[in-house]
Amino acid sequence: MGAAEPGRCELCGRHVDRLTRHHLVPRTRHSNRRNKRDFDRSDVTHRIAWLCRPCHDHVHAVFTEKTLEREYNTLESLREDPAIARFVDWIADKPPDFRPPMGRRMKGRR
Repeated sequence: MGAAEPGRCELCGRHVDRLTRHHLVPRTRHSNRRNKRDFDRSDVTHRIAWLCRPCHDHVHAVFTEKTLEREYNTLESLREDPAIARFVDWIADKPPDFRPPMGRRMKGRR
């Protein structure tokens, strides 16, 4: 995965003061047997997306870590999911310091 533009969220594209590191293969799943079979070790630890806090929170509110590992382990697959795409479209024009209310992000986990 390439490095993100400094300060730009890789999902919504907003420029923010601080980005968070999202492990596309969740750290809690790194020692999983299937993970060890399906991914190269260096790929697992270096598969990172730089996200603003609202996008990062939304990803984890929508998906379980197991689902993230198995189905959404690339930035492209995250962008293609309808729930993520709707959120990204909604937040893209918000100011950098905007934080959505908690209820907005809590839309069931898959």
